[in-house]
This record gives sequence, C-alpha cells and structure tokens, in this order.
Amino acid sequence: MTETAGGRRSGGRAARQAARAITNAVSVPYITRTMKPFEVLSEEHLALIEDNADTVLEQVGIEFRDTPEALGLFRDAGADIDGERVRFPRGLARHLVSSAPAQFTQVARNPANNVEIGGMNTVLAPAYGSPFVRDLDNGRRYGTIEDFRNFVKLTYMTPFLHHSGGTVCEPVDIAVNKRHYDMVYAHMRYSDKAFMGSVTHPSRAEDTVAMARILFGGDFLEENTAIVSLANANSPMVWDSTMLGAAKAYAEANQGVLITPFILAGAMSPATVVGAATQTLAEALAGMAFCQLVRPGAPVILGSFASSMSMQSGAPTFGTPEPALILYVMAALARRLGIPFRSGGGLTASKIADAQAAYESANTMQPTMLGGVNFVLHTAGWLEGGLAMGYEKFILDVDQAAAWHSFAKGVDMTRNGQAIDALLTNEPGTHFLGHPHTLENFEGAFWRSSNADNGSFEQWDLEGAKDANVRANATWKKMLAEYEAPPIDDAIDAELIEFIERKKASFPDSFA
Repeated sequence: MTETAGGRRSGGRAARQAARAITNAVSVPYITRTMKPFEVLSEEHLALIEDNADTVLEQVGIEFRDTPEALGLFRDAGADIDGERVRFPRGLARHLVSSAPAQFTQVARNPANNVEIGGMNTVLAPAYGSPFVRDLDNGRRYGTIEDFRNFVKLTYMTPFLHHSGGTVCEPVDIAVNKRHYDMVYAHMRYSDKAFMGSVTHPSRAEDTVAMARILFGGDFLEENTAIVSLANANSPMVWDSTMLGAAKAYAEANQGVLITPFILAGAMSPATVVGAATQTLAEALAGMAFCQLVRPGAPVILGSFASSMSMQSGAPTFGTPEPALILYVMAALARRLGIPFRSGGGLTASKIADAQAAYESANTMQPTMLGGVNFVLHTAGWLEGGLAMGYEKFILDVDQAAAWHSFAKGVDMTRNGQAIDALLTNEPGTHFLGHPHTLENFEGAFWRSSNADNGSFEQWDLEGAKDANVRANATWKKMLAEYEAPPIDDAIDAELIEFIERKKASFPDSFA
C-alpha cells in the first residue's frame, strides 16, 4: 500500500513495482565515460577562480528577493543580511554545500531506466522550454499538448536518451496555470524513464511532488530521488522567490534540483571566460547552499548555461569557442566541489536544421562529452536559441547521441582490440576483408548512423535524392506510428487522473 498526496493509502506496492518493471522500448544504459575529462586550466588557476567567487560572495553578495524564509535560514547559518542582500563569509557557501551528495540515483518508473548522476556518468535528456515547434510539414508554430506528448514518446522510444526531460515544449493550448499537470502526467504515462518536474511556481512544484507520491508511493519517495528539476538564477547575482520556492519544495521532499545560472556573457556577466565562470560559481553556490539549508543532503546539481552574444545585435550565439571554455572550467570546478555537473547540449541559433545547426550543435556537444558533464539538458531538438523544438532536429541530434555513446567507450585494449593475432597472421600485401578477425568484428567494429546516407550518388538519386531532413522526417513519423505506451497499474493511473481533474476544477483558467 502507498500514500497519496493527502496521506491516504491506495493501490498495491507489488502492483506498483510490477508495473515499473515492464517496458516496451529498447533501453541503453546511461553513458559511463572511460576517459579522463579534458582540462583547460591548472589547479592553481581553478583555485584562483574559487577564491574570486568567495570574494564576490563576501563583498557583493547575492540578492534573495521576496524570500524572507531564505534570509532567515542564511542569517541563522552565519551570513550577513542587509535588506534582501546576503553576503557570505569566506568559505561559508562551500561549507554548506558540502552536505550534498557527490553522486545520486534518480529512479524511474521502470527500474531498468534508473540513471546515476555524478562521477564518470553522463545522462542525456532532450531539449527544454521551447514555446514553438517546427517540422517540415507544418513549419514553425506554437507547441501544443499533442506536440509535448509526441516528444515524450519519441524520447521514450530512442535508446540514446536516458531521461524524459521536462518542458520539452510549451503546450500553449492549455491554460498557463494548469498545463503543468498535463506535462508531468505525460512523462509519467507515456514514458517510464526518469523525468523533470515543474518549476514555474512553488505550488506547481508541490503538485509535481504530490503526483510522484501517487506514482511511486510516499514512503518510497521519501527515501529515493524520483524527480530532478531546473532552477535558474536571475542573473546577475539574484535569486527570486519563484525559483527558490520551487527549489524549496523539491529539496524538502529529498528530490533533486539543477541549480543553474543562465548567463548571456557580456550582458548578464562579464564578457570574459573567467569572469563569467566566477559569477556562475558564486550564484550556483548560493542556490545550492539554500537547498542544503532546507534539507541537508538533498541532491543538487551544479548547472552552467553560458552563451556568448553578438556585440552587434545583442542576440545570443551558440557553438562558439568561449562558452565551450566556460563549460570546461565549470566542469572542473564542480569536480573540485564534489557535486554533479549539468551543462551542454546540441545548441544552435539556427532557425532550421541546416549546416549552421549541425556545426553549432557539434561544437557544443564535443566539450559536453570531453569535459565530463553529468547531466545534459538540450541533447536533442534545440533550434533558434531554444525558442523552437524541431522534430527533424530531434532525430538528427539523437543520431549524434548514438555516436557519442560509441565514442565514450574509449579505446579497446583487450586482446581483440589489439588485433595482434590478425597482424601476425596476415601476409603483407593482403587485405584484411577476409581475415577471421575482421569477420568476427564485422557487425560491431564501427558505429553506423541511422540517418546518414553513405551510398553511391546513383543509388541516392534513384531513391529520391533525399536530404538528411527528409530522412529524419520519415523517421519520427514512423516512430510515432509504432509507439506503444509502457504499461501502468490501472489504479495508479486512475488516481493520477482523479488528482489532476480535482486540482484543475479547484481554480479558474489563466492564460497570462
């Protein structure tokens, strides 16, 4: 028996566990990297950035707006409070954050899809937050709940995304103050992978936790992390009541919070790599310290989302060298803190899935993987600086995610990988195509794209001269046509639906 949001007990634990253990989709474990992270700074330089961040926290401080509870917690912890400004004695924020786990498991409805966040692990999730969607058939348009469900289903079906994500697109056909119910339910019902919760209002975070208690059981949720959610600082140097209120709701319930300063370097931070990294660390330390004051040991993830900007137009740019360097620096700083790290993704400012999108996304995913990011939001689908979620772009990005899985395995130094027997038994001048070693390794020797065309020009032309977008368009349609929902216990599903209907009926719609 398990608790509902109101503390009642309903359903059977055995049925709940059995429903979580069945899946129809092919699953690939999260990535466990085999190579050391790429470093761009010395230990001395990293220590200097840490010292500079402490100086900023001590002398400038962070504003915690409309959050008297946060101010009281920080005052009791030894911080200096001046109005809404919190100044941290040197080392205080770092000391408070030390109670957070270096690594934690986020459980999924299907235990086979649990993910390990931290250490040498990399978890890939789709893009997040786009108000628009785009596909070849209908162009750019506002997202709907059908689009949202489609992307949840596509994410569930691909083995190369390990996490269902959060707001994969905004369903603008549902009232702003009620759409979180439908979004969270879509993750729970149409996928059995781990998911993210709502953060647009503290009450919506509380609703997410209540729904998770129905899905997993109250006792289970108290002891396990089943939700991670994104809380963005209001850079520069501000945390507001909306984000902190949502973070508090999750931390109180022992659920994970991605503490992420969202920085457009040159506008919301200094224009230099080290300046932006210093500010990111200071803001993130303050946010993570708050979560630890709410509940010591609650899981947090240090996030960094930094983009450069066009000094001519003020527009954000992606796939450029400076944000890559910030990512490498922040990943190293997170390792020094002993906290999991979130950043990266297939980011682009391009409006469509074209060459610009491919280059910029590749230039963002490379430091993501080489730098050792633990949780990767925006792996697939991101277009237009995050304003649009692309169906074809999603498929193209997932294909590259598959390639990164192969790369992350590193170099095979087994006897088979050395191929010394083949080298010693193959005569000079004789090709290796017929050698037994080649035949034994033929199927898995090289990664193969599911979307790229590597045939001859004549064959490509004969088959319709389709470009990558056209092929991707056919792929996502085929996937949705073949989708089968993972099973769920009928009593749990009915309880979730009853909770949603009751909550929606309790207050009027708002589209503002």
